[in-house]
Amino acid sequence: MSKFWVVLMHTYLSKIKSKSFLITTGITVLLILGISNLQNVMELFIKDEPKQIAVIDQSGTFFEPFRQNAETLEPDLTINQSSANPETLEKQVMDGELDAYVVLSSDAQGLPKGTFHAESVMNAEFAYTLDQSLQQTKVAAGTEKLGVEPEQVAELLAPVAMEKIALEENAKSAEELNQARGLVYVMLFVIYFSVITYASMIAMEVATEKASRIMEILISSISPIQQMFAKILGIALVSLTQLALMIGFGYLAVKDRMEEIDAMSGGIFGFSNTSPATIAYCIIFFLLGYFLYATLAAFLGSLVSRIEDVQQMITPMIFIVVAGFMIAMFNLGNPDNTFVTVTSYIPFFAPMIMFLRVGMLDVPFWEAGLSIVILLGTIFLLAYYGARVYKGGVLMYGNSSSLKDIKKAISMGKDN
Repeated sequence: MSKFWVVLMHTYLSKIKSKSFLITTGITVLLILGISNLQNVMELFIKDEPKQIAVIDQSGTFFEPFRQNAETLEPDLTINQSSANPETLEKQVMDGELDAYVVLSSDAQGLPKGTFHAESVMNAEFAYTLDQSLQQTKVAAGTEKLGVEPEQVAELLAPVAMEKIALEENAKSAEELNQARGLVYVMLFVIYFSVITYASMIAMEVATEKASRIMEILISSISPIQQMFAKILGIALVSLTQLALMIGFGYLAVKDRMEEIDAMSGGIFGFSNTSPATIAYCIIFFLLGYFLYATLAAFLGSLVSRIEDVQQMITPMIFIVVAGFMIAMFNLGNPDNTFVTVTSYIPFFAPMIMFLRVGMLDVPFWEAGLSIVILLGTIFLLAYYGARVYKGGVLMYGNSSSLKDIKKAISMGKDN
């Protein structure tokens, strides 16, 4: 057993000390910190100088309410009425003295309309603010013309609130669904990328050792079965270390802004009130998904003798992961359909799709438990046959790069 721990720790330490691990983790952490502080970074490059806007009011009545509305919406706007002709204002815009100019006039009904002139119309936010202020000016002018009180108009235009109440017992509320959707969305990506990255790492590790003939030395001192599981658990520790660093730095970056993020996302990323059961299922299905595909990747990697053949061998496995991810993502808004229910019990899809269901729906415990049992059974079955394939596969050299070599590997494993 001591040899098992030696291989496990060697796999773990060699990976976390490698330049690729340190560089990848460092870049990812910097990206997380950068994205979480993107607004502050953008403010360093955005000038806070007030926007200078000139207005030609051909109606003679709309300038003042237009100015008030615009400066209320965007305090950085400085709006002044101008009596200059459009050609003069156009020259000032092109020379950089003005950011834009607006011509206000009346339509056939006596309501305001406007024309926006700027060097470029790419600044959508800037133009949108002026458009909104003109719309508010039109509403005010229209209500005055019709003799309607502004308070009555504001009451009619106020958004209607419809409370959503689930009649099913213990069903999730709208707020809980929003929070669950955010967690499910994030964790689907985590499971997807983790499975592909770390399972492929296991296959590559085995193939690399075979290509360098180290495998012949290793199997003389430790059984192939112990070696396979030592590598799987070693890479598992690597993945957990990397994920812990990423999640830890991510949490530190946003912990003081959780309420702001919750409000901006409409509650979707308000993880603080997420159900403990959902988090527990998240951890369980992540680990089960990892071990399922890691076991599969280990014995697929043992079938190849050249590093160049690894990608070809594990491609079918990656396609299965992609299929499960796509099914989950396309049904994020409709997790209770029959197709999702059926595929949530298929072992290679269950880590993502059953997690989608337990996160978004009030799934009975026995359904989630049944999926977990099926997953565990599949992992043990893969581990049993995978160990036999691995035992023979590590002794196979030459052009072994197809699934037909599994039978040959099992035969060689029986003979040794």
